[in-house]
Amino acid sequence: MGEHFKKQLTEEMSSMGIALSEEQVRQFETYYDLLIEWNNVMNLTAITEESEVITKHFTDSASLIKAVPSILNASLKIADIGTGAGFPGIPLKILNPQLEIVLMDSLNKRIRFLNEVTEKLGLTGITAVHGRAEDIGQNLQYREQFDMCVSRAVANMATLSEYCLPLVKQGGRFIAYKSEKAEEELRGAEGAIRKLGGEVKDICSFRLPNSDERKLVLVEKTKATPKKYPRKAGTPAKEPLC
Repeated sequence: MGEHFKKQLTEEMSSMGIALSEEQVRQFETYYDLLIEWNNVMNLTAITEESEVITKHFTDSASLIKAVPSILNASLKIADIGTGAGFPGIPLKILNPQLEIVLMDSLNKRIRFLNEVTEKLGLTGITAVHGRAEDIGQNLQYREQFDMCVSRAVANMATLSEYCLPLVKQGGRFIAYKSEKAEEELRGAEGAIRKLGGEVKDICSFRLPNSDERKLVLVEKTKATPKKYPRKAGTPAKEPLC
């Protein structure tokens, strides 16, 4: 086990009140190794330097604890939309094995990577689903079945809400990982969020250890999403609700 990797990871997690076991450190290191190995043959992330992956992917994913302090010991069913290389879903699963997580991505080659990671890390109660968010949101197997939907996907807040809110149960939450422009995005998305059955509850602001500003936008699902949402694939991105 790389001592530098272990030291940085444990210090950054500790700064958020997270104490890692040796097994969790090993899982994160294996995850990193697989990420770099697979990234050589397919585009998973532009961030590959060890210390940056720890901060910008692992610590950033775990930062959900700032908005949801119970995330480390709760038993929740969570959807991770546009998970890409598995962020934030896989780090959250490593930190709390009780979570039931469904990773969702539109590229099948990423699904193969995610399956390899979960197998090599020995994770159970986590599955990877291939599909467009718009199609998954209309699938009764997933629609309004989750306690929480999280996403670090790069999409504006109105579009992202149409991807995520249809998956959340009434009383559940959608939480978007955003940068410093979250409030600006929200101003143009509040109407869309209401139409989808949501209500903005809070914006949690903080800085990562490298001082990048981050915001977590908490949206509560207060009523059922109308059946017409999400609209057909491609529409939410081209014509965001307002």
